Amino acid sequence: MTFNDLNLTKPLLNALTDMGFATPTIIQQRVFSVVMSGRDVCGIAQTGTGKTIAYLLPCLRQHQFMNERHPQILILVPTRELVVQVVDTIRQLTAYMNVQTVGVYGGANLKPQLAEVQQGADILVATPGRLTDILLTGTVKLKSLKRLVIDEVDEMLNLGFRTQLKTIFDLLPAKRQNLLFSATLTADVESLLDTYFTNPVRVEAAPVGTPLDNIQQSAYHVPNFYTKVNLINLLLRRDPAMTKVLVFVATKALADLLYEEIESGMSGSVGVIHSNKAQNARFNSVNEFKAGTYRVLIATDVIARGIDVSDVSHVINFDLPDLPEAYIHRIGRTGRADRAGIAIAFISDSQQDRQAAIEQLMNYAIPTLPLPDELVISDELIEEEKPTVKMKVIDLTPKRDDVGRNAASSAFHEKALKNQKVNVRRDIAAEKRLKYGRPIKRSGKK
Repeated sequence: MTFNDLNLTKPLLNALTDMGFATPTIIQQRVFSVVMSGRDVCGIAQTGTGKTIAYLLPCLRQHQFMNERHPQILILVPTRELVVQVVDTIRQLTAYMNVQTVGVYGGANLKPQLAEVQQGADILVATPGRLTDILLTGTVKLKSLKRLVIDEVDEMLNLGFRTQLKTIFDLLPAKRQNLLFSATLTADVESLLDTYFTNPVRVEAAPVGTPLDNIQQSAYHVPNFYTKVNLINLLLRRDPAMTKVLVFVATKALADLLYEEIESGMSGSVGVIHSNKAQNARFNSVNEFKAGTYRVLIATDVIARGIDVSDVSHVINFDLPDLPEAYIHRIGRTGRADRAGIAIAFISDSQQDRQAAIEQLMNYAIPTLPLPDELVISDELIEEEKPTVKMKVIDLTPKRDDVGRNAASSAFHEKALKNQKVNVRRDIAAEKRLKYGRPIKRSGKK
């Protein structure tokens, strides 16, 4: 099948030709007719199989020009980088169409984005947080909305956008088509489908959790951080085929530390990206990596979803992710568009349970390779790897019974006579007789 076999308009076919696409992927073939039918859709396919174009083609095929440009299509994505990528893809696909597309995301000034949306947008691409900000201003009209697309919804839920998603659903027109696309389907996503979708048709290009066949996976069991640093330096030195390497680490602090360790030997060809970096720095790092200026890009999971960097030769999981589904998304950065890719995992002893969960999800055992003979094994540990000494804490606070017992035995003493209080009726005359030897009586005035 080619794109000519789909019911596409000439402008869309010309745009696909300009983009170098001639044959639709499996998910693009299976989704097109279902979306065109108007049914709600849940599309499941591995990362790198063209899910973005899969939902854009039928949406754009049914797009109708309106004089008043209120959003007809709303696309929600989890990250700022993915907003930029989806907007770019739409603009390429609509090169021969009169379609206005606007992307909005957090971390940037709200006013310019709000002004751009108010000027008119046929398609609005947004992160949930920024879209909520815009909708709550009441200045954007969604009365013309026909389709809602949620891309990578499981990642949105992982990032804590559950409340914003509920707010958005409550503010949208009830009559609309809902489309959801992801590489994995979690229990939270199933709950969202049950609540807000109407009898969605599930379209799967492959079973959930299945990695691409063209990605060659392998693993090394490495004892600690600095040995991993030595291993990645060794692999980069001896393998010239590692031309564009994406390295995933667990935390922002580890990303910065790894950058410091390997950048000195590869000056100018290593970048780092995580959520603490300024927005311009994040965009620049991705662009430098795409352009080939950076041979290595170190990242947290902030770009594991949806960022389409062509020709990534290797993905290295410097640390395994907490969630096994995240591993699928990470390695999906390589082997895209039917190209071959290589995924390597560095696994420490403390992460072997994560390895087991990943292999269970994939129904595939990752081959383990022996460590190279020339690898230097380091004894130095970072703070997170140092063993913690657990000491029994003895509670020295006396119990209530002990407090009473101690008070009775050592702290208790009789009060002084003058401080003792007796609740009796006082005899003032007797007290004065005792003090003055006779009763004192006040005589009246004469």
